[in-house]
Parts: sequence; structure tokens; C-alpha cells
Amino acid sequence: MRWRFFSLFFLFLLEPPTPRATMAPITFSSRLVHRFADEIKPLRTPSLPHRRSLRYFQMLLAGDILRRDVRLAGSRYQLLFPSHGSKTMSLGNEFGWLHYMWIDIGSPSTSFLVALDAGSDLLWIPCDCVQCAPLSSSYYSNLDRDLNEYSPSRSVSSKRLNCSHRLCDMGSNCKSSQQQCPYTVSYLSENTSSSGLLVEDILHLQSGGGLSNSSVQAPVVLGCGMKQSGGYLDGVAPDGLMGLGPGESSVPSLLAKAGLMHDSFSLCFNEDDSGRMFFGDQGPTVQQSTSFLPLDGLYSTYIVGIESCCIGNTCLKMTSFKAQVDSGTSFTFLPGHAYGAIADEFDQQVNGSRSSFEGSPWEYCYTPSSQELLKVPSLTLMFQQNNSFVVYNPVFVFYGNEGVIGFCLAIQPTEGDMGTIGQNLMTGYRLVFDRENKKLAWSRSNCQDLSLGKRMPLSPNETSSNPLPTNEQQRTNGHAVGPAVAGRAPQKPSAASSRMISSCRVHWHYYLFLLFHFVSAFY
Repeated sequence: MRWRFFSLFFLFLLEPPTPRATMAPITFSSRLVHRFADEIKPLRTPSLPHRRSLRYFQMLLAGDILRRDVRLAGSRYQLLFPSHGSKTMSLGNEFGWLHYMWIDIGSPSTSFLVALDAGSDLLWIPCDCVQCAPLSSSYYSNLDRDLNEYSPSRSVSSKRLNCSHRLCDMGSNCKSSQQQCPYTVSYLSENTSSSGLLVEDILHLQSGGGLSNSSVQAPVVLGCGMKQSGGYLDGVAPDGLMGLGPGESSVPSLLAKAGLMHDSFSLCFNEDDSGRMFFGDQGPTVQQSTSFLPLDGLYSTYIVGIESCCIGNTCLKMTSFKAQVDSGTSFTFLPGHAYGAIADEFDQQVNGSRSSFEGSPWEYCYTPSSQELLKVPSLTLMFQQNNSFVVYNPVFVFYGNEGVIGFCLAIQPTEGDMGTIGQNLMTGYRLVFDRENKKLAWSRSNCQDLSLGKRMPLSPNETSSNPLPTNEQQRTNGHAVGPAVAGRAPQKPSAASSRMISSCRVHWHYYLFLLFHFVSAFY
């Protein structure tokens, strides 16, 4: 309920000052008028609702919610997740050991199973295909439905992005500014790329955290991926890839610029290969964090600085390095000096016999001394201010017909002084990419709740129709494959359209009373 003062302090302004000794107390009064009162009706357009009608209470409540959100900084932001739900999944070797989730794009909406890549920016999907991966479920052993192909001509909400658009990196190669903007993104995996045309269309989301979930239709820039190459033809991201990087064309950047959420998102990967992703998540109040580091003066990717590394209770000297945190890289790569020290100490503490497995890309592999007492020392990454990230299970396990037949330290050396923390080291954590405050935060999680035990939806109906692999489908029968690496795409120079269409349902009967708001105006 809102009240206003209509009196002005003219009396105080016009009266000459009275000496302090003779000043008499003055009482001011004012008539309070309700904003729906009869006196206000001639001034209101459109007309006011009848008192105590349903519309009357709805307008009161809507005004209260709006003013509350303005007063409480950030309270208007809610967690966002795709319309299929927040659940992610790993489909094992066949899909490059990356995590995927279903998203809906276009009008009418079409579903796509996209890989999640924090190391690149662009969201692209197979589109008007010239050279794309197979999309039939019969081609994949662990899908229960066909994958989809996008076509802008079949979506009434799609829009061309011309070469004059600020997000068109290849605009200088166009013959005309009105030509549709082409794109080509090359990734770190050998000969792996996606190319096509840029369009704008609707990404269908759900918001959580209020009295009920609301649907959000957010315009995003996406790549109409007509031609893929390399790993994208061999099972890695056959139905597209969602770039989550800091570039202004990425989905988190576009959602934040549109004012739909805090400029932050979280990824959580569980031991059973399930997980969660939330846009706008800034994490729980109790979490550890470290600052992102610029690369050549720019925050063009998520880089952190590791001060030292520990194996079990033994902390190693001279093991500091910088690393990119990238969910689009299946496994982990460390600079040679850190890799050598970690691998040697791991070899001393593990209770297994050195062995080798055909097709394994890793050097330090073992057969277990005992199936019951598999001792794998932890790997701890130490950051500034004594913050620590404990990797409880830094190995890749091989299965045979009778269970575990071996395991390898799932880390490889890389040239140079920059490492990559892949998603295999992220398991068991809720990782928050807080782009507003330029920091990475983490807390242990089973990915079933967010904070203080509050359970968040797996999907709009609390169930999931996502195809999940069985344990047998995830096993490699003694053979490992090289890691899938998406890498990062070129940084985009500017932001896309920030228009947003949102529909929400207001349940006014949930409120037992309305807040009493008091706004005064002094002239």
C-alpha cells in the first residue's frame, strides 16, 4: 500500500528565523491520500479498478513486487535454466566425455542436445546442413530419440545478422554490409571447426526462486552451423555446442546484458555423470574462491593462478602455474614442471603396479593391488589466501567383465606454462564462474541442491526424459580415448540485442497481507 504527502514546507521557508531562545514548536500536518482513492481517479490513466476487486489486489501486489525489487539490489534477478530443466549429463566415450544439456530454440521451439563449453563463446547448432554429424539416434548407442537440425526459415522469431552488426567478426570480408554475417570458429582439437551464418533467435528458459517458475524467452545470437569438421563429425557435440565464455556473444553475456540475471553462472558435475547448470548463480555464502587473471590484459577466457600442488598430505615445491578452467576439455593438462612433480609423487603414494593399457593417452597407469582397497591419493590445488581445491579422485578407471582392471592418473603434460583444468577435475563441485566479480568460486556439492538445502528443479516437471547411458555403456572395456578439446573461440567485440519477452504468473492469493510502503516527498 502506498501513501504520499501532498503538503510542502512553504511555511518553514517563508517565515523568518526565530531566535533559538524564543522559538516555539511548530506542528505540521498533511492529509494522506491512497493512490486508488476517488480523488486520484481523474488523474489516472487507465481507469482505476473497483476497490476490493481481483484486479484491485493484483495491481497492489504487482506494484509492491516492483518497488521491492527496486529497493533490494539484485533481488529482481532469479536463477535461469533451459526450459527442459537444469540437468546436465555426460554420455561417455561416444560423446567425447563432455557434459550436455537439452535446450529449446526458435518459434515453434526445437530441442537440441548441446555440449557445454566454458572455453568458447558462440552457441552453434547444426543448421541447413552441408556437412554435419549424423543426427539419427540409430547412429548412437545411448540416445532414445533423434537429434534435430535447425533452419531459420522454419522459425518465425529468427532474424538475420548482417555484416554491419557489431557482433559480426567477419564483416570486413563481406561484399556488402547487408550481406548475412558468416562465421568460422576453429577449436583446439586438430581440424575441428564449425562454420555457417549468424542469426538471432529465441532461447527458451525457465526462472526459479520466486513463488512459481516463469518462462523467459531471451533473444540470443547463434551460429547456423552448416559445416562442421574434425571431432564434430565423430560424435563430439553432434547437435551443437553452447559457448559459456566471457565474450560478449556468449549466452551468459547476452542474458546478463539483457538484465535477466547476475553476470554469473554455475556448473556442477556429479560422480554419476549427472550435473546441473544455472545462469545467474553466484553460489552459496560459504565457498572458496580465487580471482580470474587477464590474458594479455583482457579477460578473454577463465584463467586462474595455482600457487602450489599437493598429493595426499605432501605439498610440492616449484609447482605454480596458470591454467584455463574449461568444461569443454574432457581431461586435464599441466605444464611439464608441475606434471612431473605431481606424477612422481602420485606414483610413490598409490597402491598399484605400473601398467599400460592399449589406447590410453596417459603415462601413469596401474593395476590395482586390491579391488577392495583401491588407494588413490588426492590432488590439491592451492590458491592465494590458502584457498584449496581438492580433487578426490584424479584418475580414469578402466572396466572389464569382472570390474575394475586398472586406472590412470588422468593428467597429461602440455608445452608452455599454461595448463588446462578439464571437467574431470571439476567432479563433485559446484563451480561458480562469477564474471561480475571476476572470480572462480567452488564448494563441494552432490548437484542436487544449491544452498541451505534448497532443492532446485531438475526439469519443469521434476522428472527428466534425457537419455542417460548405463554403466555398461560408459565403460571402455579396457580402452581409453584421447580427450575431447573444444578450446576457445575468437572473442566477440560487442553485445547483441538485449530485448526480452517474459511471461509470468502472479498468484496474489499467496499473500496474506500487503506490505505497508511509505514514500515521502519534500520540495
